[in-house]
Amino acid sequence: MRIGTPLSPSATRVMLLGSGELGKEVAIELQRYGVEVIAVDRYADAPAHQVAHRSHVIAMTDAGALRALIEKERPHIVIPEIEAIATAELAKIEAEGLAEVIPTARATQLTMNREGIRRLAAEELGLPVSPYAFASSAAELKAAIDGGIGFPCFVKPVMSSSGKGQSLLEAPGGVQKAWDHAMSGSRVEAPRVIVEGMIDFDYEITLLTVRAKGQGGGVETQFCAPVGHRQVKGDYVESWQPQPMSEKALSASRAIAKKVTDALGGRGIFGVELFVKGDKVWFSEVSPRPHDTGLVTLVTQYQSEFALHARAVLGLPVSVEMASPGASAVIYGGRDEKGIAFEGLDQALALPGTEVRLFGKPEAFTKRRMGVALARAANVDEARARAKQAAGLVKPVSG
Repeated sequence: MRIGTPLSPSATRVMLLGSGELGKEVAIELQRYGVEVIAVDRYADAPAHQVAHRSHVIAMTDAGALRALIEKERPHIVIPEIEAIATAELAKIEAEGLAEVIPTARATQLTMNREGIRRLAAEELGLPVSPYAFASSAAELKAAIDGGIGFPCFVKPVMSSSGKGQSLLEAPGGVQKAWDHAMSGSRVEAPRVIVEGMIDFDYEITLLTVRAKGQGGGVETQFCAPVGHRQVKGDYVESWQPQPMSEKALSASRAIAKKVTDALGGRGIFGVELFVKGDKVWFSEVSPRPHDTGLVTLVTQYQSEFALHARAVLGLPVSVEMASPGASAVIYGGRDEKGIAFEGLDQALALPGTEVRLFGKPEAFTKRRMGVALARAANVDEARARAKQAAGLVKPVSG
């Protein structure tokens, strides 16, 4: 692939739809190869806005606004980074040849909606999944639970991110509350949830799966070492790599990941989430872009998930080789305030093998992810302890 010079007629232009901390790292990696980056989000001064060549603020669910911006900027490649996008319009844009959508417009449509990806995985591909049903009202939700899902179960909006709107439902009295919470966290106005039966699993992983051009010119699949993670209310709080697992479970995980990513097609990195118990593996979800739990790869791999995504998107060779065991731990805002500051960064970075990324989000919330502490070590346990210690040393304060 030819790559031109930024801000010139020969420029290779890439537009990010979503400009959070993951998009920021992708933008940085793209710029290492001389790509002209246009970052788009729903609010000003988002993390990727701060490092892009140009930035825009639009409602990305507004099909007309999205098309107008793409027609104005004429990007060669569009990379969706969040769920709240007018995906039907992206499909039209791709079909008309206005831009290439990563990995494909169809993949974006399917994975931005839990109903689409669950039906693909379970009903078309026959992958093992937890018991599930969909509901468009609190009454339908109750009927689905009573009809076979049972308690305990998880209720999630079909379109949301980072645990928003998700709840664990343990008794019949909480159905209406779970429905209301799902509606408050949904990315779209249409009322729709998925209810999932609980699986008895030992741990869950993210298997970062890369579809990139191989030496023969065709798209080939490679797998990063499995990433283990811990979540609270559907949002990740720490991750580590590699997650120890049996060869049989690893083989099953790779087979599931390849099957679902082959079905989605295109190029780029996919975060395939899986539940594991012993040698048994269930498919959970897939994101067609870098995954938040994969922030750990900034210290564990020679090419982080962001470098892998940028290379795959541009048609360049990739390597999933690990450099060291490592871990990540989230740094929260700790307060609801704009323009906060941080103290203790010097103490955190004085710990051996640590790194810190502060995302630069303009507004903090108590449980908003504002940064991440990273640590490499001789083994995962040591790395996890060090990452959590470093995260604890970074203190948000009033600006």
